[in-house]
Amino acid sequence: MSAVEVHAVVTGAADAPAVVLSNSLGSTHHMWDAQIAELEKQFRVVRYDTRGHGDSPVPPGPYSIDDLAADLTALLDRLGIEQAHLIGLSLGGMTAMRVASRTPQRVRRMVLLCTAAQLPPAQSWIERAALVRTQGTQAVAGAVVQRWFTPGYLSAHPEQCAAHEAMVAATPSEGYAGCCEAIAALDLREVLPTITAPTLAIAGADDAATPPARLEEIVASIPDARLLTVAQSAHLANAEQPEDITPALIEHLEKQ
Repeated sequence: MSAVEVHAVVTGAADAPAVVLSNSLGSTHHMWDAQIAELEKQFRVVRYDTRGHGDSPVPPGPYSIDDLAADLTALLDRLGIEQAHLIGLSLGGMTAMRVASRTPQRVRRMVLLCTAAQLPPAQSWIERAALVRTQGTQAVAGAVVQRWFTPGYLSAHPEQCAAHEAMVAATPSEGYAGCCEAIAALDLREVLPTITAPTLAIAGADDAATPPARLEEIVASIPDARLLTVAQSAHLANAEQPEDITPALIEHLEKQ
């Protein structure tokens, strides 16, 4: 499948270093809202909706991680960005790793949040794809958001959690299913040692979807990568603990 022209929002200074934010399964570029104000002070910030999500096109699935990587590379080309920092969470992190392994010259530094190089069992993703194709993404939205945040956050921030549930439920069923199938087939373990971008991996200590062990596997394979584990955070750690994660992102990206 050829690359699709994904929807993107570009803010910050046009002449600043570019940082591209890649979203998780079931979210849109708004999942990064807590980071934007600080990132815009120092970077040209590019947020986009993964194919099948938000305002991006919804081609028929299944998709592959190579399709998602091609979309991101095409976005860089469209914006005239030769090299960018990449930040990705979950599916976005998988996409970033694939871009960094396929076209290392396009990636300056990378941050991988709450993600994995593979995420078995594949059958569970295939079954989830089938479920949303028949019943819609609203069938999984509640359970997804329960895994995105810790119980304490869910009880303390009901309005934000409801907004995130609505975000998942608004995701086109075919787009969500196609990305589930990309995750089912994913296995980046062999290419991790080829990644040359200085990498920070961030794990949520309470993340049941991609536990810290998944990030430890990545750090063990990417040369000179390092791991930060953030307490009291589940899968959407950047939204739950921005006061810890946003400064860590900026510190890593600013290094020479």
